[in-house]
Amino acid sequence: MDDREREIEREIERDIIDNIGGLISEERDLRNRSDRESGLTADERIRLRTVEVRLDQCWDLLRQRRALSEFGEDPSAAKVRPAAEVEGYQG
Repeated sequence: MDDREREIEREIERDIIDNIGGLISEERDLRNRSDRESGLTADERIRLRTVEVRLDQCWDLLRQRRALSEFGEDPSAAKVRPAAEVEGYQG
């Protein structure tokens, strides 16, 4: 992998990490609202669940990319796995 390809891979990883940060912030906001007396609306509960699943997918993608890179393989081979697959992990 040349310098340009490594830089592209670092940018992709930064984008994933930024996405995770945004999702964590949104999840925190929704959870804070759910703790209030009024709780969450049905749409907000659906959104919270969507955010939780997307976070699991992003973390999984990041782990895949890092593992591939660590073992000298192409991190771009990592793919977002289906929600049912990443939600079934026991950590």
